[in-house]
Amino acid sequence: MLKISDVRLASRYDCAGLRQAAAEFLDVPITDINDLQIHKLSIDARRKPDVRFVYTLLVSLENEGSHEKSGVSIYAPPEPYAFPSSGLKCPKNPPVVVGTGPAGLFSALCLSEAGVKCIVLERGQPIEQRAIDVERFWSGGGLDSSSNVQFGEGGAGAFSDGKLTTGVNDKRIRYVLERLVRFGAPDDILYLSKPHIGTDRLRNVVIAIRERLIELGCDIRFGHRLTEVDIRNGALNGITVELGGSSYSLKADSLVLAPGNSARDTFEMLLRRGLMLSPKEFSVGVRVEHLQREMEFSQYGRYSVSGAAGLPASDYKMAVHLEGGRSVYTFCVCPGGQVVAAASEPGLVVTNGMSLYARAAENISGALLVTVTPDDFGRNPLDGMAFQRRLEHAAFIAGGGDYCAPAQFLGDFLEKRASTGRAKKITPTYLPGVRLCDLWNVLPEFVCEALREAIPEFAARVAAFSEPYAILTAVESRSSCPVRIEREGFEAVGIRGIFPCGEGSGYAGGIMSAAVDGIKCAEAIASRLLCE
Repeated sequence: MLKISDVRLASRYDCAGLRQAAAEFLDVPITDINDLQIHKLSIDARRKPDVRFVYTLLVSLENEGSHEKSGVSIYAPPEPYAFPSSGLKCPKNPPVVVGTGPAGLFSALCLSEAGVKCIVLERGQPIEQRAIDVERFWSGGGLDSSSNVQFGEGGAGAFSDGKLTTGVNDKRIRYVLERLVRFGAPDDILYLSKPHIGTDRLRNVVIAIRERLIELGCDIRFGHRLTEVDIRNGALNGITVELGGSSYSLKADSLVLAPGNSARDTFEMLLRRGLMLSPKEFSVGVRVEHLQREMEFSQYGRYSVSGAAGLPASDYKMAVHLEGGRSVYTFCVCPGGQVVAAASEPGLVVTNGMSLYARAAENISGALLVTVTPDDFGRNPLDGMAFQRRLEHAAFIAGGGDYCAPAQFLGDFLEKRASTGRAKKITPTYLPGVRLCDLWNVLPEFVCEALREAIPEFAARVAAFSEPYAILTAVESRSSCPVRIEREGFEAVGIRGIFPCGEGSGYAGGIMSAAVDGIKCAEAIASRLLCE
């Protein structure tokens, strides 16, 4: 099979069009092409107004050796990933997986498909009930502290854009993508340079994974919260689980701990029980909303209004390193999406972003984040968590104490002037609503100063960013975990049998990297079972 690189086309072609383009590139009759696959697809909008779809194609021909030219090579497929399952012995006590985000789900999936049935504990509810609880909260109802944007089946990513981009280079990435497709994700995630599922399709994928785990014999328990770990002689002996108002003990010697980055009570318990926790750098800031059509004009030029076939909703990714050493960057940009209320505790306001697969809504939102370090919040293990809580409570008070969020026009923020009246031009999407104010009275001054310095830099790269009536909504504080559960060889330092895992344990930064980390922890458990 040949790999044809850098095929640049003016629109997104169907299979027949790609066959024709490949035939012209290779200078062969189209009938000579036996098979064609898209290996990679990206958008090049650097030379506006000329926007190109850039394809890498895999093509099968009758005589592949005679096509030596620039951009053409023999494709050598990478060795597929295989979980080490041969010879695994079922343990006396089944492994327990805490958390059903990507780390927990893929850890349980790999183990159970290798014949090792797991007990899966999730403090929140199945995604069907969770969606009802979240919508009720957004509509002004009460916050369910165990079933919300942070907690429940699918993890925080179930109410996001479902991005699958990652900086991790690992053979398990392709495996994760292929499994997601098997469970209902769109096929294009296998080749798009910026793949995403969208919250609507991701929820169905999560349900399909759950059904597969049940089919394999896993015991999945929703509404069950880990409250204690029993450690004896440096090893896990069992756990205590809360269900409603009662609790029960569970014998366990292998625990995949994938609690998500908002499991603050779990971090407090682990610290009391002697696990080694460390504060880590994370980020805080706001979410900014612009009109999607104006952002697309900045990104695509005339192509944004010309109806170019298949042009995706535009996004952006930018970072600025300030002279003082601090970084400001955009994160979790949600084209055609909305800002969502993501609190998980009473009396706090937290924002996040979410898009459906179609990305067809009026606004685009992205997090504007400023890095914070232990020098800003303290050196004790949970000081970062306390710092988050203070900011989230300040946002709650500034928003009126009813889970509305404080917001400000971007132009007013830059001028250090309180916003008043009603939103103009851009309608805020955060529910239950926003209250205009002065965010300089909500966020730490060093965060505001860093944002004020970086925003003009971003606007110099993407002109639409400078819109004075863009909406800044506070506070974005859960982009990553402020604490790390220290581990050696995937086990908690000094404690045999506890495997801290995923974003909530400080070892991942998104759906893909969390899933990969979950697989690696499952491999560590499998390796132990092979030796016993």
